[in-house]
Amino acid sequence: MPRVLAIDYGQKRTGIAVTDEMQIIASGLTTIPSATAIAFLKDYFSKEKVEAVLIGEPKQMNGQPSESASIIKGFVTHFTNHFPDMKVIRVDERFTSKMAFQSMIDSGMKKKQRQNKALIDEISATIMLQDYLNRKTF
Repeated sequence: MPRVLAIDYGQKRTGIAVTDEMQIIASGLTTIPSATAIAFLKDYFSKEKVEAVLIGEPKQMNGQPSESASIIKGFVTHFTNHFPDMKVIRVDERFTSKMAFQSMIDSGMKKKQRQNKALIDEISATIMLQDYLNRKTF
């Protein structure tokens, strides 16, 4: 079974998570500079079967798009131009950064480790992906 990949795209960094081949468990894959995202994904897709890509959709509390929505919309357009056959699923990413930070605290990470924004982005992508898997109907 092909994997599902999640992207927490940001202006500077992009967190990436991926499922196992059975699409049961989401795991953090990496955090990369956003400028290298398409090249990274081309390489990854050449090695792994991926059936869909989740891309976070930033929203404010009232459901309206957040300030960063236009940046991510541009990335989605760029992504679909490079990978026109890949299924893209937009998912609400509200609270994922806060949840990622809290999970770092809960797991006992030291303060210095919790300041690693790249790790927060990777965990955020993992949370988005696991939430999607938990809601997905088989």
